Amino acid sequence: MTRRISDIDVSSAALSHRNESLPQLHSVGQPKKESILKEVGHTIKETFFPDDPLRSFKDQPASKRFLLGLQALFPIFDWGRQYNLSKFKSDLIAGMTIASLCIPQDIAYAKLANLPPQYGLYSSFVPPLIYAFMGSSRDIAIGPVAVVSLLLGSLLQEEFDPENDAHNYLRLAFTATFFAGITQATLGFFRLGFLVDFLSHAATVGFMAGAAITIGLQQLKGLLGIKKFTKNTDIVSVMHSVFGQVHHGVCPTAHYVGMTLLLQGKKNKKLFWIPAIGPLTSVILATLIVYITRADKKGVQIVKHIEKGINPPSLHQIFFAGPHVIKGFRIGAIAGIIGLTEAVAIGRTFAALKDYPLDGNKEMLSLGTMNIVGSMTSCYVATGSFSRSAVNYMAGCQTAVSNIVMSMIVLLTLEFITPLFKYLPNAILAAIIIAAVVNLVDFEAMILIWKIDKFDFIACMGAFFGVVFISVEIGLLIAVCISFAKILLQVTRPRVALLGNLPGTTIYRNVQQYPAATRVPGVLTVRVDSSIYFSNSNYVKDRILRWLADEEEANSKSNLPRIQYLIIDMSPVIDIDTSGIHALEDLVKSLQKRDVQLLLANPGPVVVTKLYDSRFAQVVGQDKIFLTVADAVRACTRKSQEEA
Repeated sequence: MTRRISDIDVSSAALSHRNESLPQLHSVGQPKKESILKEVGHTIKETFFPDDPLRSFKDQPASKRFLLGLQALFPIFDWGRQYNLSKFKSDLIAGMTIASLCIPQDIAYAKLANLPPQYGLYSSFVPPLIYAFMGSSRDIAIGPVAVVSLLLGSLLQEEFDPENDAHNYLRLAFTATFFAGITQATLGFFRLGFLVDFLSHAATVGFMAGAAITIGLQQLKGLLGIKKFTKNTDIVSVMHSVFGQVHHGVCPTAHYVGMTLLLQGKKNKKLFWIPAIGPLTSVILATLIVYITRADKKGVQIVKHIEKGINPPSLHQIFFAGPHVIKGFRIGAIAGIIGLTEAVAIGRTFAALKDYPLDGNKEMLSLGTMNIVGSMTSCYVATGSFSRSAVNYMAGCQTAVSNIVMSMIVLLTLEFITPLFKYLPNAILAAIIIAAVVNLVDFEAMILIWKIDKFDFIACMGAFFGVVFISVEIGLLIAVCISFAKILLQVTRPRVALLGNLPGTTIYRNVQQYPAATRVPGVLTVRVDSSIYFSNSNYVKDRILRWLADEEEANSKSNLPRIQYLIIDMSPVIDIDTSGIHALEDLVKSLQKRDVQLLLANPGPVVVTKLYDSRFAQVVGQDKIFLTVADAVRACTRKSQEEA
């Protein structure tokens, strides 16, 4: 009797051990249903307020909330509490360094925008002051930039001639600047910064490279002393002007000295101060040479005159009514978005290097505010400058106070030094611009884009050739269109992968990526790598049916068992709409005609809720929805064995 009991105990223990070795099956969880208001509120929060900007205001007294609100709007009141003399010394050096770079650049960029040179200096006085109080980046240096200056110059001259109708040209420039600020501030206030991301990195690389080539070609007018130059920016028109009207009488020594000083130290970070002071040094030397030799009397074109004094008010010059308002809005919106894209990209780059947070929406609001105020104080569109920001970073800036230092030096320049620039040759300004835009042509990025994604490369080249051969505006339009086309293609044609089992595991992976993955006889396993929406639901259904038809044909030729089960791995499917549900229902009907059963694996919380709400789960059978692909395959295999 004792022996028999021992045998029973041993048998029970063995059975228990065998059951423990089997994997435990779990059903797919159905999340608790939320109210419509709560669901909509969660969606809005994740779309527009993913960083939960109001979390610090919770459970705070009114006085504390006011202080937090002030710090949120003006970050200087936040980081200013920890500001000290050591940081000021660093910011002072950085500010003086970027001022030596910005002064000659501002004069050059103003001419690129077909504006009198003092307006470039105005734009490096007021906007940097406002940004220093409102911006969240510690490293961005604010002022005019080459690409936006070229864009404004090319679009504004389509409406008014900058030489024959300079007054209205200037008024439209202020109007465009005002609407550029309105566009930027609106995007920031309503937290629509994600819209800027629709201009892909690849398209931006191509656009910037094309703009750099175009800007460089435009400087041939100053370098070669051409008086009558085309107003078009495309390469064909520019080269026709160059070869048709080249004049001599230029001072080549000034060009070579200027270019040499400007380009020195570009590859050596320890010598960052050389390209920083190079433009100012070349300006001083060239001005002295022209003044001493009176080269202006021998055909060398010079600046001649720069207005002295700080920014005059310009609110009364902005078009607030009439036919030019729409034109100003169109030009301003384009310039504002380009400036915004450049500034946010620069800010994120340096924020990542120094490991501090950057609020994109706050950046948009600060950039917009400074351009709105700038339009009322004789400034044109300003944004973050990559060349100045890089010098600012390498010079050791600690906070946005470096912008204040730069602004004060520009103020002193406007008050006391501008008359000294009378004999500054235009050729040096052209050299300054060319040196500044050289780094905008990023060959390494283009090569990397080609290696990673050919469609991205098409977007890059489309933007590049559009700018170079047509116009800056058309190049930007091509960049945006190709970026949207890529998004539409990815949404409407998602990848559908065929899965196989990795030997010795319960893992199922793409058979193209893992050729060793084996197929389960009688079972077809696929994975949809996208949400299923109205735009792609029919494609997903048709693609799955094509997989099924191909597999049935292959199995028939190889005398393998026919497909009895279709498993869809829905792990990547984060959402599904009514069209997607209808597509699955149509798929079930098509499968029933083929005597194939549909099984679903691992639908997410949103998807599984919609499957039950639409009663699709009841139609296909709740026992056909599994937690993993392995569970679904195991159920298919067990059922096939039972039927056999």
